Amino acid sequence: MGSEVKPAKHGLRRHLNSGFVAGFLLVLLTYVIVSQQFAMETPTAVTSTARRIDENESVTKAPVETEKTEQEWQRAKDTSGAVSTEELSKSDSANAKAIDNDKVVCSSNGFYSDTCDVDGDVRINGTALSVTLVPASRRSSERREWKIQPYPRRTVSGIAEVTVTQQEEQAAPACTVTHGVPAVVFALGGLTGNYWHDFSDVLVPLFVASRQYGGEVQFLVSNIQPWWLGKYKAIVRRLSRYDAVDLDHDTDVRCFRRVTVGLRMHKEFSVKPELAPGGQRLTMADFAAFLRDTYALPRAVAASVSQSSPEKRPRLVVIRRGHYRKIVNMDEVVRAAEAAGFEAVVMSPRFDEAVEEVARKVNAFDAMVGVHGAGLTNAVFLPAGAVVIQVVPYGRLERMAKADFGEPVADMGHRYMEYSIAADESTLLEMLGPEHQVVKDPEAVHRSGWDKVAEYYLGKQDVRINVGRFAATLAEAFDHLRARIDHNQRS
Repeated sequence: MGSEVKPAKHGLRRHLNSGFVAGFLLVLLTYVIVSQQFAMETPTAVTSTARRIDENESVTKAPVETEKTEQEWQRAKDTSGAVSTEELSKSDSANAKAIDNDKVVCSSNGFYSDTCDVDGDVRINGTALSVTLVPASRRSSERREWKIQPYPRRTVSGIAEVTVTQQEEQAAPACTVTHGVPAVVFALGGLTGNYWHDFSDVLVPLFVASRQYGGEVQFLVSNIQPWWLGKYKAIVRRLSRYDAVDLDHDTDVRCFRRVTVGLRMHKEFSVKPELAPGGQRLTMADFAAFLRDTYALPRAVAASVSQSSPEKRPRLVVIRRGHYRKIVNMDEVVRAAEAAGFEAVVMSPRFDEAVEEVARKVNAFDAMVGVHGAGLTNAVFLPAGAVVIQVVPYGRLERMAKADFGEPVADMGHRYMEYSIAADESTLLEMLGPEHQVVKDPEAVHRSGWDKVAEYYLGKQDVRINVGRFAATLAEAFDHLRARIDHNQRS
């Protein structure tokens, strides 16, 4: 963050283009994650017979050789949900035991991240991208080394690794700055610049890693992006009261008593409470509440529909996409929502729009409708108990939709609903005809590999929602808000 650097306008415009590409990559990457998790065959998955530790298991990692196979998608590389070939081997009990409170504990979260927690006399040499523990006891002075990629998706390319070592005093760099607070080391770049990845890959894991310190923590950022820190300045400043250090160009040797290297990503755009550090048991609902507080959003809880006050209608926002997967009959959808009892508004959020402005607009609504895409990320600003309807494009994409938004939205404390597009609601039907394999047999397209899935189902179709069929989903959403007030009156 430096001295709270604000992103230049030309920088934001440049990142609009990269954000557009990253948005397209997002759906591709998630397809791979979901395919891996549900044992679907995908040619981009990296598989290995190496043993993986359990996601709740903390171990000390010995240096090993790592092989990574990656598929290139317009310069961005990621296998997201694929299993790395790096094995994290268990140390014996003597090495695992903390000696004089000096220890390095490295953990893996299976599909996503590797992190190290380092306690003791910890020295960070930024230009060397090294974190060194100097043990107080000679009994633990044997040199050891670990390699950590500080971006939460370990298989994203272009991110420099941080070397974590344990070595004797004479081999360690001398301190030039001593800090009285702990530190978190992480990297930007990667897939940031896409709105969904900004939250899923960085902001949520950073919240989990640092919330326990109540702002008394120093961030050291590799591959620093001033425009990114400017865009999310309010969030980053709430998590740390100190300006972020540009790790790659920092000439000081900074000393801490505790350092976390890397951000641990639990799942897509969400939190597993049992994995939160410090015994916090943080949830995605906590993250959403943190954002509402950060941006001073006025509404903590969604409105309830009262039968005694039918003139007071709940507000529903329909997210308009600017490119592929657009709702082509938007006016009909708005009228259908109004017929169901909502006050309906169309919103077209832009990546260069200030986050606080988007947050304030979204917080005024009780329900959200949107086709699968980064715009649904804004559900995190809705008041608790809201309804989110994800329109899933044609092409058997329900698993991906659930992983990206279904589970996260439910974890936020909202009611999640899906509306799956049928073949006759997709523009692919008129584009290709009913006998084309893309229209006739989506499962065969999936089996052939996800290049075609990406090309057609994610990149070439728009949707024309059958408002007659959609009416039932809208009615269910309205009834959910009505049921909330009935429940409150009974209790």
